[in-house]
Formats: sequence, structure tokens, C-alpha cells
Amino acid sequence: MTDLARSGAILGFLVGSGLLLVWFGLPRHRRAGLGDRVLPYLKDAPRPSNLLASDAPSHGVLGTLLAPVVGQLSGHVERIMGGAPSVRRRLLRAGQAPDVDRFRAQQVVWGATAGLSMLVLGSLSVLTRGTSPVLVLLLTGIGVASGVAAADWFLSHRANKREERMLAEFPTVAELLALAVGAGEGAVGALERVCRLSHGALSDELRQCLADARAGASLQAALQGLADRTGLMSLTRFVDGIVIAVERGTPLADVLRAQAQDVREEGRRAVMEAGGKKEIAMMVPVVFLVLPVTVLFAVFPGFSFLKFTM
Repeated sequence: MTDLARSGAILGFLVGSGLLLVWFGLPRHRRAGLGDRVLPYLKDAPRPSNLLASDAPSHGVLGTLLAPVVGQLSGHVERIMGGAPSVRRRLLRAGQAPDVDRFRAQQVVWGATAGLSMLVLGSLSVLTRGTSPVLVLLLTGIGVASGVAAADWFLSHRANKREERMLAEFPTVAELLALAVGAGEGAVGALERVCRLSHGALSDELRQCLADARAGASLQAALQGLADRTGLMSLTRFVDGIVIAVERGTPLADVLRAQAQDVREEGRRAVMEAGGKKEIAMMVPVVFLVLPVTVLFAVFPGFSFLKFTM
């Protein structure tokens, strides 16, 4: 078969497939769904307020077309990987909405991007170096798996980094709360003042606590939600101390100062432990690189002199 005939066959196949899809996509061949049957009766319904409109960003025509495919692939990723409670907890620790389905869709996008990149590189390698197609498919599969795993790792990394920022901000926030309470403010008033004066991850969590308290929850329940959203034992002890102080009437300023001092001591111990680990790690280049070179410089002139005299 000549190149012209092969091109004509491919073009004819594509045109025929397109016409077949258009034929099956005609309204007469589509089964009316529930929305199509109910929509004519809702045309005269009043238009809702723009204040109730969703703030979700639009992803355009391509996102709308690929949304069902991404949803199906997200379901497969969920069945393979599992661990939805762990993902939901890490999303809360990272300061994001606990939407597991959205995170699975992000994993699908990361995996598809990595797999497509490996496929393109493998195709170029096949055309230029004659690499085996089986190896290209294997690398594509590895790229997809790596992209999915990288999204999961990045979520854990963001959660840990946010908790580190919260732990670094905690002593200062606790001292500000102690000063506000010592000046005569109540627990809620002290939280409002600190939220106005400070900015950061912990301040955002305290604002969420205030929002929950204004929505009808008690202060103790709102603070307990803060402890549940984070994975820091220091914040859990902090919340328990405030709850006990509010319930039993213990001086809250003293409790807050003690909590801040405990966190500072814990941070100092963490720095000492990190320094000890770094000191041990620094022994590796000293023992295996610096010391042999030093011995070589010290011994080599002697060997050269002996060889010269002999």
C-alpha cells in the first residue's frame, strides 16, 4: 500500500468515526435524563441571589469535558490506595477543606502529567535511539505511580510545614493571650484581640475557633475542634488547659504562661536533638574525606623521600 492510499484510509476512518459519533449524538438517539424532563417546569422559577452563588473556580470547556474521566479515575485511585480518613486528617492539618474527592482528582492530574511526560520522553527516545516500546510503557507506568505518590507526599509535607509554623508561633500567641487575660479581658475577648494583632497559621485556626463560637458552639467545643484539626500535642495540652481553667475557674493567665514556657522548653529540646543528629552526620565527611586526605598529605612526602633515596 502506497503512502497516499494509507493516508486516504486513515482519513476515511477518522471521517467515518466522526460521522458515527455525530449520528449517535443526535437528540433523537439520546435518552432524556431527569434534568431534561424537569427543566421545562422550572423555567419560570425565580433566579437565586448572587450572594448564594458558588465561588468554585471554572475550569473551562476542557475541564468540563474531562471531569467525568477524572472522577472515574479518582474512584480507582481511592480503591487502590485507600486511607480516606488519613487523607482527610492531613487536609485539615494543611489548612485545606477536607475534600478527599478533590484531592484524589489532584492525584489523577499529577499522575497523568508525570505519565504523559515520561511517554513523550520515551517516544523521543524510540525515534532517536530505537529504545524498546516495552521499556517506554514501563517508564510511563512508573511515571503515573510516581505522580500519584508525589501528590500524597506533597500533602504530608505541607501539613508538617504548617504545623512547624504553628509550633513556632505558639509561644508568642500564648504570651499575648496571657497579657490580654491579665489585663482583664475574658477568654473570647483575648482571642479576638490576639487574632486582630497577629497573622499566621495559628491565628487563622484561632479565627476559625471564634467563627465556630459565634455560630453557636461553646468556646470549649470550638477549642476542642482546633485540637482535633491539628496533630500537635502542645496545642492539645494548650486546649485542655484552657478548657479546665474555664470550667474550674483557675487563673487563666497563669495557665497560658505555663503553656508558653512548656512549648519554649520543648522547642529548645528539639533544637538540641537536631544539633546532636547533625553533629553525628558531620562525622561522616570528616572521617571518610578530611581525615584520609590529611593522612595522605602527611605520609606522602615521607614515601617520596624514601623512594628518592633508594
